Amino acid sequence: MDHAADAHRTDLMTITRFVLNEQSKYPESRGDFTILLNHIVLGCKFVCSSVNKAGLAKLIGLTGEINIQGEEQKKLDVLSNEVFIKALVSSGRTCILVSEEDEDAIIVEPSKRGRYCVVFDPLDGSSNIDCGVSIGTIFGIYMVKDDHEPTLADVLQPGKQMVAAGYCMYGSSCTLVLSTGKGVNGFTLDPSLGEFILTHPDIRIPKKGKIYSVNEGNAKNWDGPTAKYVENCKFPKDGSPSKSLRYIGSMVADVHRTLLYGGTFMYPADKKSPSGKLRVLYEVFPMSFLMENAGGQAFTGKQRALDLVPTKIHDRSPIFLGSYDDIEEIKALYAAEGKKE
Repeated sequence: MDHAADAHRTDLMTITRFVLNEQSKYPESRGDFTILLNHIVLGCKFVCSSVNKAGLAKLIGLTGEINIQGEEQKKLDVLSNEVFIKALVSSGRTCILVSEEDEDAIIVEPSKRGRYCVVFDPLDGSSNIDCGVSIGTIFGIYMVKDDHEPTLADVLQPGKQMVAAGYCMYGSSCTLVLSTGKGVNGFTLDPSLGEFILTHPDIRIPKKGKIYSVNEGNAKNWDGPTAKYVENCKFPKDGSPSKSLRYIGSMVADVHRTLLYGGTFMYPADKKSPSGKLRVLYEVFPMSFLMENAGGQAFTGKQRALDLVPTKIHDRSPIFLGSYDDIEEIKALYAAEGKKE
């Protein structure tokens, strides 16, 4: 990328302009999705600003309450959750919201209802705020096909039914990565303009990567295929160089690196968490949606991740996602294990 030339660009593709351009390809479109996305973007800008001054504004400390996942809530989690709920409801385009922070789904009051369901993790990796590690917001969007009273069935759908998904990463820069089902694009917040500018058009994950990302602290509890794959990464049998281990422990940051550089991100099931640890609706599905739209794959150890049908809004699942060839290797190991049984 020519940064010197970029500094003098005058034709800036903002996220709003980008989405409006996409909308113009569908003459029947009413602009509802564009309005909803604008409200999500506003929420991301607000959280980005809050994250940047969290230490100064004393927003880091624990509130003393414990959320539905048994994690002590941080003030910034609570603030981010409130901001996104208010932004989404006020858009007038949503009918049901599922947040990682709330035990129950939020049914939007009839006067403010629209035809979209939004599932989101308002601040993923928030335990990393104190040490300056990148954190982020993850979201997925479903569309309700007909006018009816919204129910949980509207969100308990396989990930392949999503119409869009994305994440916003708050790190050295604020980056929003979005897919509406046709490719993946990355936008970076220009603080001087207060606008997200298209900086990573049409992201494609390399077909094979040199990095694997997993919490090796859980290795003693892994199943056979996971242990064998990691062993192959470190000690390849075919004479190829060993893969590098990179694990940040913040899903948005780990997936972002995987998307750009290739390789695999894994959070497998183990003896401690037999159903996996990551939540299906607002972590596994959106990231799998992005990965597939960038030319990669996402697998649960048993099936394609986007084919999973959740039964509860906070269901968990194992996940392996990343470069196409690398995930093929993991699938082959699970298939071989299945034949042994």
